[in-house]
Amino acid sequence: MAPRTIGAMSSKDAPPPLPEPLLVPVADSHTHLDMQSGTVEEALTKAAAVGVTTVVQVGCDIKGSQWAAETAAAHENVHAAVALHPNEAPRIVLGDPDGWSRQGAREAGGDAALDDALAEIDRLASLPYVRAVGETGLDFFRTGPEGIAAQERSFRAHIEIAKRHGKALVIHDREAHADVLRVLDEEGAPERTVFHCYSGDADMARICAAKGYYMSFAGNMTFKNAQPLRDALAVAPLELVLVETDAPFLTPAPYRGRPNAPYLIPVTVRAMAAVRGIGEEELCAAIAVNTATAFDY
Repeated sequence: MAPRTIGAMSSKDAPPPLPEPLLVPVADSHTHLDMQSGTVEEALTKAAAVGVTTVVQVGCDIKGSQWAAETAAAHENVHAAVALHPNEAPRIVLGDPDGWSRQGAREAGGDAALDDALAEIDRLASLPYVRAVGETGLDFFRTGPEGIAAQERSFRAHIEIAKRHGKALVIHDREAHADVLRVLDEEGAPERTVFHCYSGDADMARICAAKGYYMSFAGNMTFKNAQPLRDALAVAPLELVLVETDAPFLTPAPYRGRPNAPYLIPVTVRAMAAVRGIGEEELCAAIAVNTATAFDY
């Protein structure tokens, strides 16, 4: 099927307009360019036009992680993160998520398949333009009890890989706050750990702050029902705050539901500055330093 032209798009399908450029450049600490329309070059050019000069391209499976590494190798202002998403590990171990039992998966070599996949993530993590291992963690929203063991085993393996290669760890935490924090404590978190699309409340932000974990806020902090995220942002130490799109997901208000992309970072940054009660330039300067420190570039 031929792609629709802009003229054929409804307002919900059309990309939001470019925001006013940021005066101090920042990085999008978490994006999925491979899931967005257009070319990488187009996305980077559009982002740079509004002051978003660096992006972290995040892989969620083997193919996506390989693509992230290749893209980072080809573009100086793209850094890669590689991992098996928490929901990917159960798929590998259990096979068909709609059918197989854990016993059936073991008989078919599901655990060995996970080991093979982790070995490839380990190989990719050794590359110099791969700056992080992630997104990894736990997701109890989409994965049921039968997949928790596979998720946790994968999460622990990713922590070890990140520490061995001296890379940042990027955390996906969905409805699993206590268990994510528990596993990090049990394994010992890497020196640089980032909670991507931070989803906890202010109390959890204080815990993360005490442990030196970075908290990356996405467009959902602008949603009307996201007061707990804004409360968390208000108490997070400025030196631990990052910003991201998680594009093409989580497009900030007033464009919620339309395609997200790195060029929309200024919308979220300005909402964050309002929550913090500080100037846009002060927040951008902090975010720029924090992101470079977190991802060691």
